[in-house]
Amino acid sequence: MRKSIRPEISPKQFGFMPDKGTRNAIFTLSMLMERCIEMDKDLHLCCIDYCKAFDKVRHVELFLILEKLDIDGKDLRVIRNLYWDQTASVRIEGGHSDFKPIKRGVRQGCVMSPDLFNLYSEITLRNLDGITGLKINGENLNNLRYADDTVLKAEPGKQLQKLLDTVVLESEKMGLSLNVKKTQCMVISKKSSNPKCNLVSKGQTIKQVTKFKYLRYLITSDGRCTSEISKRIAMAKDTFQKMKPIIANRNISMTTKIKAYCGASEEPRGAFLAGKITDTRLEITQLSRRVLWRVSVVTL
Repeated sequence: MRKSIRPEISPKQFGFMPDKGTRNAIFTLSMLMERCIEMDKDLHLCCIDYCKAFDKVRHVELFLILEKLDIDGKDLRVIRNLYWDQTASVRIEGGHSDFKPIKRGVRQGCVMSPDLFNLYSEITLRNLDGITGLKINGENLNNLRYADDTVLKAEPGKQLQKLLDTVVLESEKMGLSLNVKKTQCMVISKKSSNPKCNLVSKGQTIKQVTKFKYLRYLITSDGRCTSEISKRIAMAKDTFQKMKPIIANRNISMTTKIKAYCGASEEPRGAFLAGKITDTRLEITQLSRRVLWRVSVVTL
């Protein structure tokens, strides 16, 4: 089934795709911001928040999309049997409510759910391709996605408003809705006074901020990563302090301490970083031994 679904997914989707992850999405967005700062160009962003996107997938529309793909009939029947004629009731004070049909939402914990949602959202956002965002090597980049976490990107002008209007329109056609209160916009700029974005959705003004978190990464309007680095250093210090009882324990072998120390650090994923990890592992081990030795000596 994945062989038929994944070719339909845009490269702009980083969620639940092979050799992609949050780091790739964060890196791509960071490089775009840095490049715009270098070229002294403002970058307009809009971080979209959907209202329970995975629970709003309509089964009828989902199967219409799947039927258009080259999916084996048996696989299609399996998916249909999982979702068709579902019913549910609510337990109330020892009793149960009447059973009601479930006609939307992908199953939580099911291995197929990420691919099904990616396909559903891909069809929803395909009409964005014709709207100008950023031109990089002749390619139009106007959005970046990790599952339902979507960032719209455009140069100064009315293109970001057009992108947002299209997203709202196409999403509502597929049963998805935006949470306007949690949707935020930002302008990445070198200017001392931050330019205005002035985004509106159905008469409601989109809140403009100077910083927001995307995939737990702190993005600031100056395009720099100073705040994120400071946050990561503080997190590393906190983790190291929590491990101090293990590291300073003379009854635990050095090998075990190094494994615990390296296990607390978060290594990059992805095939393109595998070689780098292998090359630097010996250096990390040697550095860890020196650090742990100093800690052990101090606690003697």
